[in-house]
Amino acid sequence: MLTQTEQKTYQFIKKFIAQHQHAPTTAEIAAGIGIQSRGVVHRYLKALVQSGYIRLLPNRHRNIVLNSLERAKDSIPLLGYIAAGRPIEAIQQTEDVNFKEIFTGPEQFALQVKGDSMIEEGIHDGDLVICRRSESARNGEIVVALIDAQEATLKRVQFNAEKNLITLIPANPNYQPVSYPSERLQIQGIYIGLIRKA
Repeated sequence: MLTQTEQKTYQFIKKFIAQHQHAPTTAEIAAGIGIQSRGVVHRYLKALVQSGYIRLLPNRHRNIVLNSLERAKDSIPLLGYIAAGRPIEAIQQTEDVNFKEIFTGPEQFALQVKGDSMIEEGIHDGDLVICRRSESARNGEIVVALIDAQEATLKRVQFNAEKNLITLIPANPNYQPVSYPSERLQIQGIYIGLIRKA
């Protein structure tokens, strides 16, 4: 539950993004809600993160991203397509998948599968996979992996810290595991389930 000032901060951020198409700085938030201290703004932002209303992107000047909690009770965002064959360009789209109370949460998102490299895990072309946002994973987990900051794929992951390699392992004998230097690959989420549309 947000305090009145936290709610005021959230409403200002939403209005600012709608008007300017980018997030406000802490100085702009402070001015917008009528306070002097940017430290207090940081405290409000932390509360909004903990409540699931926003995310803060690292190493960005305007780093606030709304989580659209108004829709989260009934839906989660469908962000685009994810390759289960050859990696494809990561293209973001704005559409919602309505699951009511199934799979919902502010850190979860859906991707539609393109390809058959994960069929032995029961993940088929056209399925909607539900993932939890995460920048890390454990060995053996199925993850959303971003390669060279542009191609996304869904694979089981294996880390080799000694060789500084990350291997993406398909679940189809027609595809071979591929290893990448760790600096080329970023974990973006962990697979938690799927929906198959009839």
